[in-house]
Amino acid sequence: MKIAICDDRENDRAALRALLEACGQDFEIREYGSGDGLCGDMGFIRECGIIFLDINMEGMDGLEAAKQIKAECPKVHIVLVTAYVNYALDGYKVKASRFLLKDDLEQTLQECMDDILREIRQEERVVEFGFVEGNVRLRVDDIIYIETSKHKNVFYTKGQEFSIYRKMDDLEEDLKGMGFVRIHQSFLINMKYIDRISSYVMILTTGKEISVPKSRYPEVKRQYTLFKGAE
Repeated sequence: MKIAICDDRENDRAALRALLEACGQDFEIREYGSGDGLCGDMGFIRECGIIFLDINMEGMDGLEAAKQIKAECPKVHIVLVTAYVNYALDGYKVKASRFLLKDDLEQTLQECMDDILREIRQEERVVEFGFVEGNVRLRVDDIIYIETSKHKNVFYTKGQEFSIYRKMDDLEEDLKGMGFVRIHQSFLINMKYIDRISSYVMILTTGKEISVPKSRYPEVKRQYTLFKGAE
């Protein structure tokens, strides 16, 4: 995982780097001495999982840098680090994931990292299945839908198709809580790819149209409404 540290005090950068390296994870850490320097390396920032930002810096401060970064990379986790507790509310304004005090880093950093890494793993959910084509690991977000076809189920993904000889009921259970809805016996749909549902027809973002049985229509609409509200 790539991590950026931005602080205009070299000693503070070094101290934070040492604590991160002590976490025992394989991190690629890059340091920046200013908000301008950080935002000027947006290519690296787009690949980052976590950015540690000092708030009080000369020139572009951490809050302004956080705003620019979030505009470009809304999913990156930003941790604001400062010596002053009164900046905590400002962290919410820039959608920071965490707010840490410099004096407490030795006590708080490990828990912070554990929480964020857990969130990142959930965001990057990966499942593995034994397909006809062999064992394949798939990002959940890349699965568009699963359809029953001639005694097997076919995974339609953003890249290619995979076939598996397993019951749809079992696949539905495997993907439970991951944003899928069963519209009838033959289809399990990733709700991320639903464009709209109306008049008993579901239209996916790919343009595919699938009929929804009247008996299941209210429950499918309910689940999709809840999913959209949770996004």
